[in-house]
Amino acid sequence: MGSVASYFGQLCGGEKKKEEERHLRANDRPFNLSYHYANNAIKTSKYNIFTFLPCNLFEQFRRLANAYFLFLMLLQLIPQVSSLSWFTTAVPLILVLSMTAVKDASDDINRHKSDNQVNNRIVNVLIDGELRKEKWKNVQVGDIIKLESNQFVTADLLLLSSSEPLNLVYVETAELDGETNLKVKQALTVTGDMGMYRIVEATGEVRCEPPNNRLDKFKGTLSLDGQTYSLDNDKVLLRGCTLRNTEWCFGLVVFGGPDTKLMQNCGKTTFKRTSIDHLMNVLVLCIFGFLASMCTALAIGNAIWEVREGSVFTVFLPRDEGVNAALSSFLSFWSYVIILNTVVPISLYVSVEIIRLGNSFYIDWDRKMYYPKNDTPAQARTTTLNEELGQIKYIFSDKTGTLTQNIMTFNRCSINGKAYGDLLDFSGNRVEITEKTERVDFSWNRLADPKFMFHDHSLVETVREGNLEAQAFFRLLALCHTVMPEEKKEGELYYQAQSPDEGALVTAARNFGFVFRSRTPETITAVEMGREVTYELLAVLDFNNVRKRMSVIVRSPEGKLTLFCKGADTIIFERLHPSCDKLKDITIRHLNEYAGDGLRTLALAYKDLDERYLEDWKQRHHEASTAMEGREERLDELYEEIEKDLLLLGATAVEDKLQDGVPQTIEQLAKADIKIWVLTGDKQETAENIGYSCNMLREEMKDIFVVAANTAEGVKEELQKARRKMCPNAADEPSVIKARAGLFWLQRTETVQDEKVDGDYGLVINGHSLAFALEKNLQMELLRTACMCQTVICCRVTPLQKAQVVQLVKKYKQAVTLAIGDGANDVSMIKAAHIGVGISGQEGMQAVLSSDYSFAQFRYLQRLLLVHGRWSYLRMCKFLRYFFYKNFTFTFVHFWYAFFCGFSAQTVYDEWFITLYNLVYTALPVLGLSLFDQDVNDRWSFQYPQLYTPGQLNLYFSKKAFVRCMLHSCYSSLILFFIPWAAMQDTVRDDGKDIADYQSFALLAQTCLLVVMNIQLSLDTDYWTAVNQFFVWGSLAAYFAITFTMYSNGMFLIFTSSFPFIGTARNSLNQPNVWLTIFLTSLLCILPVVAFRFILIQLRPTINDKVRHKMRKEALPVAKPGAPYRKRISTRRSGYAFSHSQGYGDLVTSRKFLQRLPLWSRPALFTQTDSPLAQNQPQHYRTIAEEPEESQSP
Repeated sequence: MGSVASYFGQLCGGEKKKEEERHLRANDRPFNLSYHYANNAIKTSKYNIFTFLPCNLFEQFRRLANAYFLFLMLLQLIPQVSSLSWFTTAVPLILVLSMTAVKDASDDINRHKSDNQVNNRIVNVLIDGELRKEKWKNVQVGDIIKLESNQFVTADLLLLSSSEPLNLVYVETAELDGETNLKVKQALTVTGDMGMYRIVEATGEVRCEPPNNRLDKFKGTLSLDGQTYSLDNDKVLLRGCTLRNTEWCFGLVVFGGPDTKLMQNCGKTTFKRTSIDHLMNVLVLCIFGFLASMCTALAIGNAIWEVREGSVFTVFLPRDEGVNAALSSFLSFWSYVIILNTVVPISLYVSVEIIRLGNSFYIDWDRKMYYPKNDTPAQARTTTLNEELGQIKYIFSDKTGTLTQNIMTFNRCSINGKAYGDLLDFSGNRVEITEKTERVDFSWNRLADPKFMFHDHSLVETVREGNLEAQAFFRLLALCHTVMPEEKKEGELYYQAQSPDEGALVTAARNFGFVFRSRTPETITAVEMGREVTYELLAVLDFNNVRKRMSVIVRSPEGKLTLFCKGADTIIFERLHPSCDKLKDITIRHLNEYAGDGLRTLALAYKDLDERYLEDWKQRHHEASTAMEGREERLDELYEEIEKDLLLLGATAVEDKLQDGVPQTIEQLAKADIKIWVLTGDKQETAENIGYSCNMLREEMKDIFVVAANTAEGVKEELQKARRKMCPNAADEPSVIKARAGLFWLQRTETVQDEKVDGDYGLVINGHSLAFALEKNLQMELLRTACMCQTVICCRVTPLQKAQVVQLVKKYKQAVTLAIGDGANDVSMIKAAHIGVGISGQEGMQAVLSSDYSFAQFRYLQRLLLVHGRWSYLRMCKFLRYFFYKNFTFTFVHFWYAFFCGFSAQTVYDEWFITLYNLVYTALPVLGLSLFDQDVNDRWSFQYPQLYTPGQLNLYFSKKAFVRCMLHSCYSSLILFFIPWAAMQDTVRDDGKDIADYQSFALLAQTCLLVVMNIQLSLDTDYWTAVNQFFVWGSLAAYFAITFTMYSNGMFLIFTSSFPFIGTARNSLNQPNVWLTIFLTSLLCILPVVAFRFILIQLRPTINDKVRHKMRKEALPVAKPGAPYRKRISTRRSGYAFSHSQGYGDLVTSRKFLQRLPLWSRPALFTQTDSPLAQNQPQHYRTIAEEPEESQSP
């Protein structure tokens, strides 16, 4: 019984017991299943076959209007109340519910397909001592699985062993943190030494932290053979990673499916609704209140009339038995509820769904958002958010794969004062390089990388001519690095680089004739201009964040000792010999040009060493490295000593290739007053470089603040310091406006006001600092400071932090947000934002599957927002204003008529006109307006991005706009009722016969109404098409055709009770005074509108008015060509932008690093429990002589 109760508790959303510690045993499924840990199946869908109908109906009836129409339908089943048939409400309601249900079902079926595709992937699982192929969804916690190269990691695994030396594996974590460079993970020695036979029998126990979303932390212990070993993040492979350059590895499943760190970071799938949806819910509630007050007033009027006048009519209109004035008043209240329900017609929601669907198709069909290279069209994956695209205020963008292409290219270089890489024409002007530009032919080099592209032929000629400086330049690039080579076939080299830019430099050296071929812990083998040369590797002075450089000391075959150094230019220039001053000035000029183009730069230098000096230096280094006190300081002094008086060779410029059109897109969006924040998992240096490349960060900015403190107090101090510099007079506490919003005004909102700042500022904040800044007591400080800045870049952020930043802005700025990304690390951000956009990029499809819209290139975002978004918002607002106007006008005429019919709930129009008014007569014209209208075309939208700002301010449809619609309707209804009434009151036909009867008046009133509505629609239409013309004139033609048909003798004879208006049309519409009345009524309704709009345009023209005026006077702007090259000089240059890990040089010089062992047996590789890499200890320098396993020759 308890289990049944717990099942229903979980089904209804009850919380299950919180896990405090995970305890599992390898190869023991019964033990692990007793803890009821989640298996490896994932679920992103919302419904199943049993829950779809109740859950979907519940979601739909949360829309207040749907619940209202259900109530109305039930009311119409009561014959004493209803004057209209129940099916007039039931049929449209069922249609709306069905359309929405089909759309939701389609969306969820796609999610099910995506889930099944992932859950049914195959992996090798160790079961009963043998490897079996199992589906991912059947993998359980505690299973041992075998992964092979290029496979996705199935679940969160504890790494046990691998095919690589030192039990290393290389993983690509692009879907987790956006970085494409390979990460190194290492198993414990005790598990790595096991052969497969021992792994089969392993019964180790793991105790670790419960499931959480921290990607960079893992704490646990492994108990094996009576010993306990510490576990950390370096020994764990996370789901979402891809195994690279590793033949195989074994792992123990620690977390599966929803418990994995990737899924913990994904966030919940929420039901997204637009701000217009929320506003309509509030307006519908107000309309209900207004409807109730109208019905109450008319019911009171009915009671008064029944008491004062009703008794006179009982002679020929006797009351039903038991009905008195009070009961009659009560029944008339509900009768008027039915008659006046057209203030919120159900056709409104049908039309809204059709409009959204139509505007979604425009996005799907847009050829200008189609990417032919990958055959990828833009896709609107949801149809309910189109108009929200026209109201975006904040964009949160990933960097890697979203702004950039994930491709590093060796772009330009400066060697001995000469710049290479630019192409110049005869007049010395720079020529833009395109895909058609002739490439350098590297066919002379059999080891060249065929994918490498370079266009400056002079550099190849310089190298091949034997220029010593050029050859030394590329020799340095081939020797000074930590890249691992792999040569599966003769001549086919693959480089395992820990950072993509370092890989690009080694590949460049390879193509220019200096090929890094292989390495041992003591040697580096290179092929220099076709000749194989082996250098003795004496030492690696490794990179760290303070040094910002790395060096190697090598001995050539001729016995020459050389120190090669590369690093951040500012660091290298401080250590140059005075003889290089002139060359340094020329190189700085080149570096400024490279930085102006957003390239990542490094300076290269070398130094010849004396044999005796090096021996003495090594001895002193050994003493310093074994010192008990002041070790770090003494080592730093030694590094400074040997890395001075360097001779400059030149500089490199590597391009982190942006996607096409990214800077222009960001510039356009900024002009539209859209703020862009970059949230990336990359390191700060890399993120800043891209910020400059995209022109988000500019040297003209007054200041760029960097927040990198490691304590909450430090973060607070840095944020306050930045804020006070931007706005010295700002109050200490933010200006917060508290209000109520939502249905029944139950939701409390707090809005932080924008603060004015003179000039442009930028903010860069690190992930560890952001963690403090997102705490409750610092949230406001972060928000205030960030919103003052033109550009915000958050680096080293986790997926969850991305979502938290989005939610912070949503909560306190009350602005519409958009998140755009391309990897699994962006999913939580995409789900948290009002609108999520997925890039179909190189990091898989997780972001696309969770998104609302998707396309292949970031540059398409400007078209999505400035064209489709703006048009959708404009069309929806016009539709709503017109729809409410026409229905309030229609309903108010009933209200005025009640005073002339004894409040008897008699309709002023023919019943068939009431039925067809919204379904036939006015449906198509307003749909034409809502699907085809555009104030300006797409080119003018790009020419003037400022046209986008009214949407951000909700200027086109708001509560104020709604009240104006009501007042306009009230005026129109007074004209439409009293002018025909006064004109018909004492009117006779040409032949003297009377036409002042109810049916003639009803016909005249409804004809005037329809004519005025069509003229008003025509005034609202800015862009006429043949379809619009057809719909407007067709609806009027249909009205007269249907009216004459239904009022004909034939219809009366066939259906006498249904068509009582026999002959009314031909009796009235052949009279000139009737047509004069129609003309007069239309004139009185429309003339004030025209006059008001004319005066408004003259006195207070909007940006739309100005652009449309300019559009009429000027020719259509041509599509902007590719911007001509503008040479930009920058004194700001990137530092050492490599994504290195400190201590990686130690791994390179490890004696047994390159020994690969078979799968079935593996002896101990080294004596210590774990390597320094796994312990993440600083390893600044290491010589071969220090290797403990074997004796070394110096």
